[in-house]
Amino acid sequence: MPIIPFTDALRKEYENLFNSCIIRSERISDVDYTITKLQTGEDRYKNVSESTGIPWSFIAVIHNMEAGLSFNKHLHNGDPLTARTVQVPAGRPKTGNPPFTWEESATDALTQKGLNAGIDWSLSGTLYQLERYNGFGYRLYHPHVLTPYLWAFSNQYTSGKYVADGTWSDVAVSRQCGSAVLLRRMAEMKIIEFDDQPAPQPDTTPLVVNYSMDKSTDSSVLKRVEDLQQWLNTFPGIFIKPDGVPGNRTSDAYKSVTGSYLPGDPRA
Repeated sequence: MPIIPFTDALRKEYENLFNSCIIRSERISDVDYTITKLQTGEDRYKNVSESTGIPWSFIAVIHNMEAGLSFNKHLHNGDPLTARTVQVPAGRPKTGNPPFTWEESATDALTQKGLNAGIDWSLSGTLYQLERYNGFGYRLYHPHVLTPYLWAFSNQYTSGKYVADGTWSDVAVSRQCGSAVLLRRMAEMKIIEFDDQPAPQPDTTPLVVNYSMDKSTDSSVLKRVEDLQQWLNTFPGIFIKPDGVPGNRTSDAYKSVTGSYLPGDPRA
């Protein structure tokens, strides 16, 4: 499959998609459950990260997409570690003898893709590598659908997927959380950060709302809170779930942008 070059326009597209990404409310519990499960393997991801220079969060979300977070399966494609891979790419790892450790297989899968410490691991660079890992088929042949490999369970994806090799359906819906959506939620939860996302320098500010750990029952106040959270999300490095609760995370983000906590925040 052709490789699409990583242009400035593509970099901006990834950043805009990530910054405007909203996890579907009916899927948030599934996303959070996956992240909780993912975190149990964090030490193993970090061990591979240290030896390859690849961010542990990238390894983790690939592991979820390709092997359902099972440490008994190849990172290449989810085949069992008791033998070399059978599905594409077949016959991996080429060296060593089965059964393979998960770390051996993961290192082989990642280096086979040409991934290493020298790759651009900025926010947009990470999203580009995620799409490249799965292939650019959506972008090349079905550009009306953003790849669910990145965006499923979010406002960026509704339907359309390959239901078998070379077989496309416009109505089929991915049932697997997208890798970019997992990263977005991990950023919201402050589990990860992106080094290239600088501290924001705002030109204007929206109407301020009062700090609260509860969601308002007043629809007009609720909308103001959500508008504020959406506005905060437009700044690089700010990732806030637009949930209508102007609590600690929203107040922290507001302080990053304006220099002050929300009114009523006890830390003010």
